[in-house]
Amino acid sequence: MKKTFLVIMMVVAFVLTTFAGGILTNTNQSAQFVRMLSRNASTQIDAVYFNPAGVMQLENGFHIALHNQTISQTRTILTGAPLNNKEFIGDVKAPLFPSAFAVYKVDNLAFSLGFGPNGGGGSADYKTGLPSFEGMVANKLSDLKPEGYDVDIAFKGQSVFWGLQAGVSAKLGDVFSGYLGVRYLPSKNTYTGHIKDISVVVGGQKILAFDYLTALSSAASGAAASVQPLITMGGGALTIPQAHSLGYIKTGDKDLLLGGLIALGVPAAQANAMNINQVQAAFTDGAAFLDQSAQGTKDVMVDVTATGAGWTPIVGININPSEELNIGLKYEHKTALVLTNETREGDGFSDAGMAFLKNNQKVSSDLPGIVTAGLDYKVTDRFLTSLSFNTYLDKGVDWGSNIYGEKRDIDKNSWELALGLQYHLFDNFALSIGGMQSTTGVSQQYQSDFSYSNTSNTGSFGFQWNISESLTFDAGVLYTVYKDYDKAFKGYKETYDKENFVFGFGLAYSIFK
Repeated sequence: MKKTFLVIMMVVAFVLTTFAGGILTNTNQSAQFVRMLSRNASTQIDAVYFNPAGVMQLENGFHIALHNQTISQTRTILTGAPLNNKEFIGDVKAPLFPSAFAVYKVDNLAFSLGFGPNGGGGSADYKTGLPSFEGMVANKLSDLKPEGYDVDIAFKGQSVFWGLQAGVSAKLGDVFSGYLGVRYLPSKNTYTGHIKDISVVVGGQKILAFDYLTALSSAASGAAASVQPLITMGGGALTIPQAHSLGYIKTGDKDLLLGGLIALGVPAAQANAMNINQVQAAFTDGAAFLDQSAQGTKDVMVDVTATGAGWTPIVGININPSEELNIGLKYEHKTALVLTNETREGDGFSDAGMAFLKNNQKVSSDLPGIVTAGLDYKVTDRFLTSLSFNTYLDKGVDWGSNIYGEKRDIDKNSWELALGLQYHLFDNFALSIGGMQSTTGVSQQYQSDFSYSNTSNTGSFGFQWNISESLTFDAGVLYTVYKDYDKAFKGYKETYDKENFVFGFGLAYSIFK
């Protein structure tokens, strides 16, 4: 149980805090995205991320933008497993989710910089752990057949993959422009948690499982020692009933020995047929097993920080055939990312002997490639329609196995389709709305309480205010509803759900030349 718990801790922290986009990738990188959802053909400052070749549509000069989002996500897991808790809630918070963009454009060239949390970016707090955590405790204690159990479980994980992007865009003619760039991702996961005070209810009293199992182990050791004199006398071949009938064992001791064997799981008929040598061996083995079980109920604490960095090559094309129509295309290559553990040890903390949790151990954490396409069309000078499509190349990444030992396979690449509408009420003020369908492609074997991906629908609205010719303010909110996912287990099912709320705002400033 101790080892399995720490394995779960490692995986949970890595995938809990992705907000909008693919399994690991955040695409909510600007306030304009929050208010509109479709930005893949953007020709504004956030094109640095969404459509980097499109920055060629900006006017000559220096452009900069600072954005922030406040994000709240609730993850709810309902389980039909025979556990004390039936509902497990994880609160994911990201009060600060900053992004920044800068562009310097001169005639046929533009140099751009971008910054933002491309993965993670928040903290997840499960105050009662997860069904997997409590299930390990319940399974561990099931052989004891207690009247009940109790346990203190908690987990908190933080994850952020910062993206530092730089590139060059160039005009390739009257219609086309191109982009070449790279993103550097310094990444960090931190996770802490514990399983403490595992207790069993016996005879109506709650007892620490460690104390209870240690007492049983001591009793089994005492029983093994009690028959040694009879073995020394040469009576090792006698059964317990035979030794009792010959007067070597008293009635009370006979009952205790037979009862002890039955308590260790030996059938009554087999216990009566075992000779004294076999009886001693059974109690010796039982004492060792109970002692090992007691060690497995000690408090478990983990404190691990994993850091690393990767590089993402990026290419883009912008097509601008007319003033009304703009098309953006982008490809982000898979990011090869390896995280290195810094694991706290001593004072109750450990790596539980697991190789990939050891201090300085390297763990592969690749991010999948992405292909995006977008189309903006101005119906009138005041009315803009926008369509965006993303596909995440999830099948190109090895996602490992879940806690149930199932390979986390991908049936098909996940995708998103978004529609955004923007209307200028005044020359300097526009309202926008957006809708997005996100469809996951993971298999049933991928899903678990600590790592699940749901199909979802998102709605958004907001505004853009051009305070002056040089200064623009954007603000918006979005809300995501996820489709429940039911995973079947033997005799019960678990339901995985979540909901997402985001508020974003940002300022952009331009110095024209």
